[in-house]
Amino acid sequence: MSKPRSQPPPPVKTKTNKVSGRGWLTEQEVKALISAAKSVGRCTHRDSTMILLAFRHGLRCTEVVNLVWDQIHLDKAAIEMRRFKRGKPAMHELTKTEIRALKKLPGARTRKGLVFTTEDGHKLGERSFHLIVARAGKLADLGFPTHPHMLRHACGHYLAGKGFDTRRIQDYLGHVKIEHTVLYTQLAPGRFTGFFED
Repeated sequence: MSKPRSQPPPPVKTKTNKVSGRGWLTEQEVKALISAAKSVGRCTHRDSTMILLAFRHGLRCTEVVNLVWDQIHLDKAAIEMRRFKRGKPAMHELTKTEIRALKKLPGARTRKGLVFTTEDGHKLGERSFHLIVARAGKLADLGFPTHPHMLRHACGHYLAGKGFDTRRIQDYLGHVKIEHTVLYTQLAPGRFTGFFED
């Protein structure tokens, strides 16, 4: 008797938002979030830069608040990903927009310690980033509550929508198991393009 084929494990489901019906943001919603963050509070540039980097690099909340200048290589236009939850490390490219934003941060001159801090230079807590994202979501009038992990999911869905290979997205997000990445490619627009012809 031949051995039965093993079935791949089901994809991990993200918690859906009760109002929006999903647990992630579109690129346009992220842009609206960034614009909103730029218009409120005393640390508008810091807040909008945190949201930008969280989206562009699929950062978890804890990875954002623990980001240190040692991970930022402006001369090489690169950012070193040190993933939590035993995620795989990687080196990501920094765009010109990100480099300009990082250079405007208070710590850019010395490039020591944490990248994102409070006004008096102390560590910014995860709760603070949650409040920043939630406030920006309300101001952007998205119509549903927003939280930091939506930005990581937004990154995965954006990359899948661009048609990038599942393995590349897995490495980019630092997923140890590919079933965590399949979630994004399953919902990618255009996945079934050409199945039927007029």
